Amino acid sequence: MLNWEVIEAKVIEHGRLHVRFADGLEGQVRFLPSAYRGVFSRLLDPSEFAKVTVNGYFVTWPGELDLAPDAMYQAIATNGECVLS
Repeated sequence: MLNWEVIEAKVIEHGRLHVRFADGLEGQVRFLPSAYRGVFSRLLDPSEFAKVTVNGYFVTWPGELDLAPDAMYQAIATNGECVLS
């Protein structure tokens, strides 16, 4: 098992997630307005953002949108949150 394997992700509010990793580390992932560009522009719609799931060990949305779990883990371990810009 990888330390940075995501086992839970849930929406706190639009643009903010709570994630929990296999080793017990927990924290928030926060999207800044500048993060909603390119393929992630769909997530501007709160109903699309709410479709978040955990697939394997990734935080993901329909359409093969996902976040790198190792980068999230490192940011949360260091700063208590991962900020996407």
